[in-house]
Amino acid sequence: MRTVNVDPPAEIGEREGLAYALFLPDGEPLAGVVILHGAGSRKESHYDYARRLRTHGLAAVAFDQRGHGDSPAPMDARMAADVGVVAELFPPGIPRALRGSSMGGYLAIVAAGQAGASAVVAICPASASGLRAGVRAGRFEFTADAPSLDAFLAEHDELAAAADLACPLLLLHAEGDEQVPIAHSAALAAARDEAGLPTRFVRVPGGDHRSIQHDDELQDLSVRFVLKALAAG
Repeated sequence: MRTVNVDPPAEIGEREGLAYALFLPDGEPLAGVVILHGAGSRKESHYDYARRLRTHGLAAVAFDQRGHGDSPAPMDARMAADVGVVAELFPPGIPRALRGSSMGGYLAIVAAGQAGASAVVAICPASASGLRAGVRAGRFEFTADAPSLDAFLAEHDELAAAADLACPLLLLHAEGDEQVPIAHSAALAAARDEAGLPTRFVRVPGGDHRSIQHDDELQDLSVRFVLKALAAG
């Protein structure tokens, strides 16, 4: 049996009710990336990507959104503000980027301005309307303040946010996604193109709603995107 030792996060803690894991590279980080999980997931699911970022000289923080993992319920209208709270864990003055999957992809787009992000990666991003429907139907495995969360989602349309987001945006979507149709990312890319904003839209053949998140090649692609966007900024 082969034993594999994986370096742990530099710090595990709690900030304003949000459980987080902070990953730091050797030396001064080039930038910091906030990793946003999907509905019903938790921070540990994305430690692989945080470690990859660390090897490229980037700091990373993965956190449990409210009602998920070790962060107390309920999830509510603080979800965008929480991204900014966690981003404050990075050393002062370094650029920030966001990378989110599904619900986290939606949140990365709508919270980018508030978090001061210079680049955004959204993987199979959910829509506000789809999230609202899921909350109302009780399909998600997290506890929410439904009226508060619904009001937030109603007020934060991802298409409008994408068209107003000045920083570079990378959209990654599997053609075989069974939960969020790839047409949604295509619409986001079209809204960005119409506004003349820097966007890359990658259609991934086959796959499903979760297949992109842990794909080595696509993780590397997103890291290169972030580094290039931050260098240009």
